[in-house]
Amino acid sequence: MERSDMLRLEQQVCFSLYACSREVTKIYRPFLDKMGLTYTQYITMLALWEEDNVPVKALGERLYLDSGTLTPLLKKLEAAGYVVRERDVKDERSVLVRLTGPGRALREQALDLPYELFCRLGLTVEQTAMLRETLQQLTESIHQHTREDDER
Repeated sequence: MERSDMLRLEQQVCFSLYACSREVTKIYRPFLDKMGLTYTQYITMLALWEEDNVPVKALGERLYLDSGTLTPLLKKLEAAGYVVRERDVKDERSVLVRLTGPGRALREQALDLPYELFCRLGLTVEQTAMLRETLQQLTESIHQHTREDDER
């Protein structure tokens, strides 16, 4: 491959990831619309369904979201009645996010979503698992390099 070909759009890993992410998010949209959630609110709820009553900071780190994105998102989830934000009695500087009854109940509506996505991906179970693992490794590698750069 010639050096100038490296700048072709189809050669860019970033573009492939971007385009794929947009297409996958499109698959989710009709299901999330029925639930009244955006994709980012959905992944936030996924994290809270796994571990409830967590500090906002830890939630942001888990989701790779900064506070400028996470705070308005949590305010909307709180206004919808799905979460409550409260100061941590052990550490006043920390705010905890806790699911409400309706927030926990919303999980039932989401149970079919992973299956619906899988059916539309056109990949085998093994291919899907390999893709997810590769993306997780890539994310962690990038995150590690970013931390190392920040420490310099």
